[in-house]
Amino acid sequence: MSAWAAHLEHRWFAVALAAKIGRKPVRAMLLDRPIVLARLNGQRVAGFQDRCPHRHAPLSQGRVIDGTLQCPYHGWRFDERGKLQELPGAPPGTCMPGVHARAISVVEYDGLIWVRYAKEGDEDIPARVRALAPGDRKFLWQTTWHAHIVDALENVLDPLHTHFVHTGLVRRKAARQSMQVSLHADSEGFVVDYVGQSTQSGLLYRLFESPRESERACFSAPGTAQLNYHYRNGSRACISLHFSPETTDRTRLTGMLHLEGRRVPAWMVSAFVWPFIRKVAQQDQRMLAMQISNSRIFPDRKDVITRFDVVRKHLLSAWSSPEDAAAYPLGDCETTLML
Repeated sequence: MSAWAAHLEHRWFAVALAAKIGRKPVRAMLLDRPIVLARLNGQRVAGFQDRCPHRHAPLSQGRVIDGTLQCPYHGWRFDERGKLQELPGAPPGTCMPGVHARAISVVEYDGLIWVRYAKEGDEDIPARVRALAPGDRKFLWQTTWHAHIVDALENVLDPLHTHFVHTGLVRRKAARQSMQVSLHADSEGFVVDYVGQSTQSGLLYRLFESPRESERACFSAPGTAQLNYHYRNGSRACISLHFSPETTDRTRLTGMLHLEGRRVPAWMVSAFVWPFIRKVAQQDQRMLAMQISNSRIFPDRKDVITRFDVVRKHLLSAWSSPEDAAAYPLGDCETTLML
């Protein structure tokens, strides 16, 4: 039995960088199952469950031939719909059996490959992702965190850990100020607005930012978190973090930075901003690895959720079956945090 709720089969996940997918098949993991991605015709990316329906050999170990994906075991070839096109060893004129490799839905947008196991459905990738102009993207990177996806999502949406895990970089413990925090659910997930601080106490703000007009965190189910900053000078910055669970304790993270209204070349972001972002990501990665390692020692884990943990119940609900989600009564909320 799968450890994942059935409705996740119908949701989109960012699993790979588009630049990494060419004619050579690439394997990725999603929801504890392997998939294979390749550009069979040199342009559009096709995706399948990473197994040949004949003897279940991994198609990712095969190769692309004449717009088809060839299995490495017996040479069976499948087109981009997964339909069998060649069965080596069969006499000429043999009618191909009605065999298909299981295809999955694939969308390429703004440098990312999004996939969905279910073929049916009209739901698109999150509207908040579509709202970002690809031309404003200044940075793109990918890594793997040893963490359950709910813990990973909460980490990037939780400001309270920043004083301790990112001391000095994001915030300073001695410089806490009162902020009004309000969470509102919407059709994609939820938004959290932070009001009361136009500046931040950490080094990152002092080096790269200016006074803020507003600060908002957004969650688009099932795996996208965005941190949005609008500045008084009219510019905007959006840090997008897309999570896809490879397994229950390993999560793939893709990070993006979009800047609007600032003429900053991508090379400058890579050269000067990325070293600090990488440091923050490594600190989070280390903490989450310790968290999940400790959770294995205490398998009876039961989290304490206070009114200051404003996003936890919403994330748990998004990743639960409809029956289990009933354990997490949701609603808009407002609170005050010392940040």
